[in-house]
Amino acid sequence: MNLTLWITTGLLAALALLGGITKTFMPKDKLDELGRKSGGGWTEHAGSGFVRTLGVLEILAAAGLILPAVLDIAPVMVPVTAACWVLLMIGAMITHARYGQYKYVALNFVYLAAAAFVAWGRFGPESFTA
Repeated sequence: MNLTLWITTGLLAALALLGGITKTFMPKDKLDELGRKSGGGWTEHAGSGFVRTLGVLEILAAAGLILPAVLDIAPVMVPVTAACWVLLMIGAMITHARYGQYKYVALNFVYLAAAAFVAWGRFGPESFTA
């Protein structure tokens, strides 16, 4: 169980880091173009500051999923971060649903389920404080 939680956490952190770096550092017009090509495109309707803020939050989430446990400094922040990721994915699902992007709703649901699993596992049976 511990290994499964670490793998899931690592995959979520990698996803968050990649998405965060993209949203934070890629010019918004390039993000808009990429979104149009991939069937997304929600960034066209969002302000640059909002997109960058989401990117920074995703980078912080990547750090919060891994570093507290690795450094053994407030490891309870791992499941707290995973719970926050669940909330972020609910927002992402609502946003994509508003634009009729249902394949992204489904994808975000998978990310939500993975984060919920990490939060459950690290608050419960495989807690770092147990």
